[in-house]
Amino acid sequence: MSQNSGSGRVNKALILLIFLLLVAGTLYIMYMNNMLPQKAIGPAKVDTPATQNTQTIVIGPSDIPQMVEKASPAVVNIQTVVATSGNYQDFYNYYAPFLGPDTAIPGDEYYSEAQGSGFIISEKGQAYVITNQHVIDGASEINVTIVNQKEPIKATVVGEDYESDLAVLKLETGQSLQSLEMGDSDNIKVGEWVIAIGNPYGLDHTVTAGVISAKGRPMEIEGRIYNNLIQTDAAINPGNSGGPLLSASGQVIGINTMITAEGQGLGFAIPINTVKDVLGDLIEKGKVVRPYIGVWMRVMDAQTATRMNVENKGVIIQSVIAGSPAAKAGITTGDIIVKADGQDVESPDSLQSMVKSKNVGDTMELEIVRSGQTETIKVVLEEKPAETSRQP
Repeated sequence: MSQNSGSGRVNKALILLIFLLLVAGTLYIMYMNNMLPQKAIGPAKVDTPATQNTQTIVIGPSDIPQMVEKASPAVVNIQTVVATSGNYQDFYNYYAPFLGPDTAIPGDEYYSEAQGSGFIISEKGQAYVITNQHVIDGASEINVTIVNQKEPIKATVVGEDYESDLAVLKLETGQSLQSLEMGDSDNIKVGEWVIAIGNPYGLDHTVTAGVISAKGRPMEIEGRIYNNLIQTDAAINPGNSGGPLLSASGQVIGINTMITAEGQGLGFAIPINTVKDVLGDLIEKGKVVRPYIGVWMRVMDAQTATRMNVENKGVIIQSVIAGSPAAKAGITTGDIIVKADGQDVESPDSLQSMVKSKNVGDTMELEIVRSGQTETIKVVLEEKPAETSRQP
């Protein structure tokens, strides 16, 4: 090996050594000046469009205790006394041989007690209690218990409506009472959290929580028809009736009304916007003024249409209420209403909706089919009597 080749290897080694020393020095300087990247614990996070601007999802409102504490003073317990007629003579005659000669026969009336719930609202500076009509129906005495009040307060009925199952009470007190704010039930969404406060089985101010399970549920119970209920899985039991169904913000979005005995987690509430629609009439007139025609009807079907040799459309009049606007206009059983004010009548509900959009005293033009012939009849709408709401 030549001397030149040995010297070349030495030069290369020196150059490499100098380079490494320079790199090491640079790294040392950067380390001392905190210029090196910090070691990450775990995998590095990379922002992608899918992960940017994400928020932590919290299941259930975390401020329920504060909301309940604020709302509870406006939720009341309602106790009613209902006088019921009874006949004890047969009972006495049967047991007379076993009774003493001075045994008194009970009177023809006895009294039963019931409980429900309600909540206080403020309307034009006056405090009222809203509850279900079935809670105070037929009551001869109504007492309302408020949080932190030792004695119940007597209440009087300002207005009640069987059809909507709503009632407004006035408390005989000069005190300033806390009230709840009514929300907007049209804007609620299925899946939203809700809270029910009431007095189930007399257990004062019981709080339950759940979600809105569905909207617009039609239900019928004990002959009373509800067309637009909020369904919830928040526990509702006897005694909850009339109490508020609250949004997570503490606004009333419904009035707890009923449960179903067939299943669990099936509670129903009247939307608060239904209350808003009738509240003015209940306070000012003591009742809800509704226009009506005065007929019982059912939807036409293919089999009936074939038998009557008519088109399969409209509703069939099953009966006409005596003295009603329909009776005065000459509508009879068997007539088929196919149009109202030029609009097709597709079902009893559709005709009822058209009537409800009118006022007492308005005239509706009905196109009917009678004995295969088409006729036009004008009906002047009148105020719906309260008793017609209770008819089957």
